[in-house]
Amino acid sequence: MIRNKRLEREKKTLKVMIELYCKAHHNAKELCSDCTSLLEFAFHKLDKCPFGNEKPTCLECTIHCFRKEQKEKIREIMRYSGPRMLTKHPFYAIMHILDKKRK
Repeated sequence: MIRNKRLEREKKTLKVMIELYCKAHHNAKELCSDCTSLLEFAFHKLDKCPFGNEKPTCLECTIHCFRKEQKEKIREIMRYSGPRMLTKHPFYAIMHILDKKRK
């Protein structure tokens, strides 16, 4: 199903970004409990996303899924991981850029 593919890719992208951040900032080979909780919450929100396949990027979304503290943490993670995605995981980075251009 296309809807599932789009959201599953979104989940994989988010997971990779959180892993990059956690590894660099929490010196862990696996996700720490805080990062795991944030990832699980984000996955839950993606599963419930009313936009489905038409989901915009978080920056352009009209629905605010995260509370203030979670939103700040996700932004911090994205600011750190975003630039590194092009070299570490170029497929997900390019797909995210294409998703931003798609309207």
